[in-house]
Amino acid sequence: MAKTEKKKVTPLMNQYNTIKKKYPDALLLFRVGDFYETFGDDAIRASQILGITLTHRNNGGEKTELAGFPHHSVNTYLPKLVKAGLRVAICDQLEDPKQTKTIVKRGVTELVTPGVAFNDDILSAKSNNFLAAVHFGRKGIGVAFLDISTGEFLTSEGTDDQVDKLLQNFAPNEILVSKSHKKEFQETFGKQFHTFFMEDWVFQDDYALETLTNHFKTKSLKGFGVDHLSLGITAAGVTLHYLTETQHRKLQHISKLERIAEEEHIWMDRFTIRNLELYHANNSNAITLLDIIDKTISPMGGRMLKRWLALPLKNVEKIKRRHEVVSYLKANEPTHAKFQNHIKQIGDLERLISKVATGKINPKEVIQLKNSLEAIVPIKQLCIQSKNEAVKFIGDQLHACDLLRSKIKEMIHEEAPVNMLKGSTIAKGYSEELDELRGLAFSGKDYLNKMLARETERTGISSLKIASNNVFGYYIEVRNTHKDKVPEEWIRKQTLVNAERYITEELKEYEGKILGAEERILSLEQELFSQLIMWMQEYIAPVQNNAYQIAQLDCLCGFTQLAKENNYVLPSINDTTEIEIKNGRHPVIEKQLPLGEIYIANDVVLNREEQQIIMITGPNMSGKSAILRQTALIVLLAQMGSFVPAESAKIGFVDKIFTRVGASDNISMGESTFMVEMNETASILNNLSERSLVLLDEIGRGTSTYDGISIAWAISEYLHEHPARAKTLFATHYHEINEMATTFERIKNYNVSVKELKDNVLFLRKLTPGGSEHSFGIHVAKMAGMPQQVIAKANKILKKLEKSHSSEELTGKLKDAHEEMQLSFFNLDDPLLQQIKEEITHLDINTLTPVEALMKLNEIKRLITKKEKA
Repeated sequence: MAKTEKKKVTPLMNQYNTIKKKYPDALLLFRVGDFYETFGDDAIRASQILGITLTHRNNGGEKTELAGFPHHSVNTYLPKLVKAGLRVAICDQLEDPKQTKTIVKRGVTELVTPGVAFNDDILSAKSNNFLAAVHFGRKGIGVAFLDISTGEFLTSEGTDDQVDKLLQNFAPNEILVSKSHKKEFQETFGKQFHTFFMEDWVFQDDYALETLTNHFKTKSLKGFGVDHLSLGITAAGVTLHYLTETQHRKLQHISKLERIAEEEHIWMDRFTIRNLELYHANNSNAITLLDIIDKTISPMGGRMLKRWLALPLKNVEKIKRRHEVVSYLKANEPTHAKFQNHIKQIGDLERLISKVATGKINPKEVIQLKNSLEAIVPIKQLCIQSKNEAVKFIGDQLHACDLLRSKIKEMIHEEAPVNMLKGSTIAKGYSEELDELRGLAFSGKDYLNKMLARETERTGISSLKIASNNVFGYYIEVRNTHKDKVPEEWIRKQTLVNAERYITEELKEYEGKILGAEERILSLEQELFSQLIMWMQEYIAPVQNNAYQIAQLDCLCGFTQLAKENNYVLPSINDTTEIEIKNGRHPVIEKQLPLGEIYIANDVVLNREEQQIIMITGPNMSGKSAILRQTALIVLLAQMGSFVPAESAKIGFVDKIFTRVGASDNISMGESTFMVEMNETASILNNLSERSLVLLDEIGRGTSTYDGISIAWAISEYLHEHPARAKTLFATHYHEINEMATTFERIKNYNVSVKELKDNVLFLRKLTPGGSEHSFGIHVAKMAGMPQQVIAKANKILKKLEKSHSSEELTGKLKDAHEEMQLSFFNLDDPLLQQIKEEITHLDINTLTPVEALMKLNEIKRLITKKEKA
């Protein structure tokens, strides 16, 4: 049997395969000369995502796919790969190819993943790029969020619901999970997240603690106030471990680990966050609350506003402090305008200083950092001169960074390029040696012309020429006719047919200088720039603090802008448990109305003594849901520190907001609509507090009418009798529920008024006391363009139903008919009567709805009519 031939693999491919083995889950960009190449499956994926040509090459007799792009285009192509959800390992040449006779040393210098990126084209300015880790423990779940581009590092732990809410709030771009908990993670949190599954040993609590204390150079984590969160610490350790795995070791800007203090913020579950459309809309074209309220100018402000919206405050003092700043800025228009003009000049301080820490900042960005810090100086002055204490405090906290700014100004050229190879980075006058080298490199021609003129005059040779070649560099050429005038110190180098070529000591010296000048300029500039970056690292903390203060000021200026543009008012936040909103408006819907149409404002009063539960009846499309949502949004805006869309608002601070809106399907998760609805409602009823605000919209719609009415009634009764007496808005189209107000003292009926016209209905969208008499569903169907015969038939059935006063009466009549018919027909031989007997005998009257009863009677009537006609 012939020996199988061993396939020959080139040294380059051998090197590639060795490196690829270390990063099997990543697409490897392999630097070869001026190109980044991909091979095999990587090449196929890269060509599809990037739209680049896929070629083949024979590698030891085997066909290998190949796709590449020029190395200078990496910032164009890399974001596309990462946004497609890939982890990308960048493998660079670690030595100068000219310095080696064997294959160039290569190694992975960075692993870019959806959750670990610095590239501005991957990052979104106003959103964090969080890497998260979720750790399943015996008594709960730990979670951590880390944004390497800003240095923010947060941790928490809790139940499935609490962690689920945080994942919704922080929307991480990548989540690290232990391989053994893959199934559990997907069952608990779904499959919508980009996940990376890691080895179980990384999730050991002692290893995580060691990773964190080594990084922070501390003995414990007590100083961060997180030492009691053992599960959260493990998750935090995993994120930090992952950064070192992805070749990120310069992490000085990650200087603290913060606890997400959930007890300080309003609790909203994932259904509430989704139902209120705070920052994600349920359909792609819808506008979210964030779209409406985001008037921030800086990237830091945009990111902070998202955090404020995710975690509204409960502390009345803190809320009032924000309100005071907005009131002050609203009353001082010139100061507000100046603040906004200066904030416009500020770049992304947080991300720029993070690039300093990781050594990834370029000269142009250093100038941006200096300009941003310069814009802070007038802001600091304005704050300190302010009569508002909270604004003054921001001014005190801002660091002018005078030394840093003057150092950058002195060292870096104002027009510094992005790439150091593209031109002058270090400013003129900073380094004598550098200026001399530049003089040499850029004024060489001038120097040679002066030398030529001097030598011509000294020797009297009129036809002297200075030139250079690759063999012996610079030379002086003398025609044979002037050979006898050549000075003795010139050294002859080459003889031509009619001329001689000489070199001189001066030429040799000059040549050495000029040849090394350009290379030396680059290395000296790089050296000086690196020294500056190292020196700048001392300023990480003050610049990060500046970013935080500017973000706060930007958010508050944004709230001021929002209030001015949309006529928002200052809400009164207090310690009571009452909510009193006068002429409240929905902040999103009012901005989407056709030109000239005014939003119909409504009053809402809720308290735990007299009006705890408001039952809102009225037809679909009348605006019940809008009233529910606007109440929650007004409370949220107020507790974020914003003014609110109302004539006035008194709000006893809320600690939990629960919403259950409509029959949202969760069939993709294998559950029925009704089951989802009941799960979500059960979660609300089990977590009520005295300060809860509960919004229930069309509960029980997912089942039959009378089941639905029973469930809605039982839930309302439970809320009324519960000791928490949670403030509740309950929208329903079951008018039967209105009867509750006669029995339960704190339930009040309201309806969204409707005006009936001859053949139509006009929605007035005004909340008025009293229940709604009947539904207008058929009118809505007509407005939707339902076929005429369907509308007519629906009206007939409705009239019949209305004639039978109650379901009991109807089913009672049917029961009597059932018994009578059974007695009459039992022994008759008539085939028709036998058929009717069959129809009735198999009826389960107790489960029959009124409509089904009518339809069955109709069927029997048709049989009899048919018989009579025959």
